[in-house]
Amino acid sequence: MDTTKINRILVPTDFSEVCANAANQAAEAAKWLNSKVVLLHVINNETKSYLKNENLPVSAIDDKLKELAATIEAMHGIKAEYITREGSIFSEIADVIKEMQIGLVYLGTHGKVGLQHLTGSFALRVITSSEAPTVVVQKRPLDHGYKKIVLPITSEAGPHEKTKWAVFIAKMFGATIHIFRTAEASDDVYKAVRHVAEYFEKNGVNYVERSAEKNSNFAKQVIDYSTANNADLIMIMTDPDKSFTSYILGRYDEEIIFNTSQIPVMCVNPRKFNYEVLGL
Repeated sequence: MDTTKINRILVPTDFSEVCANAANQAAEAAKWLNSKVVLLHVINNETKSYLKNENLPVSAIDDKLKELAATIEAMHGIKAEYITREGSIFSEIADVIKEMQIGLVYLGTHGKVGLQHLTGSFALRVITSSEAPTVVVQKRPLDHGYKKIVLPITSEAGPHEKTKWAVFIAKMFGATIHIFRTAEASDDVYKAVRHVAEYFEKNGVNYVERSAEKNSNFAKQVIDYSTANNADLIMIMTDPDKSFTSYILGRYDEEIIFNTSQIPVMCVNPRKFNYEVLGL
């Protein structure tokens, strides 16, 4: 994904409070990126049940989207458009990302409040099916951009794409990046950290390096460190399968995504493994 050409930011919505928060955070990012927000509602069985129970026509969904788009434009001074699709939220969101060449996705995730219950495994399936990075947000608002970014590194395999995004966002918001590596690091992980640090230096990005404690839950340490340092964003990368056709999230990734401090988490699905694209 070319981080310099983000023309559209997608926000799937079920009209819940947390999805409204995702839309507002996407709109703030759109200001900096000079891009537009695209609101998407996928009409599925839950939507149809809601419309039936409320005795509403399908056009009520367009009315809700139109109202939300107008509110975003008035509040944030950006362009917002909206679309509806019918089918599975997983396949339809992924298809829209491809068709509209979406550069970034903001996904609101919550408990059982909301029309489509975008939580747990539902949210994870959306994340791992997306060709664009996905920023997962909860109810916690964000009103000052991303000033502190935590970048966990646990493997030497392919963090280049995550690193490029970290640089892009850090330069956009004037952020400091906190490289947080696993304690039981191999020589390859140390090498990976040095590659990342050198890339930050080359691009004039402020950073600090920290190491996790040994024999402790790494995900919990990432969350505790991020919370203690008032982090605005945590960035993680999914693991690709051998053919790069699908992606998986480890157990520690899930803990981070649904962290109780409600810190937004940016999930990047990698495309390559080597460091050549970093130009090092």
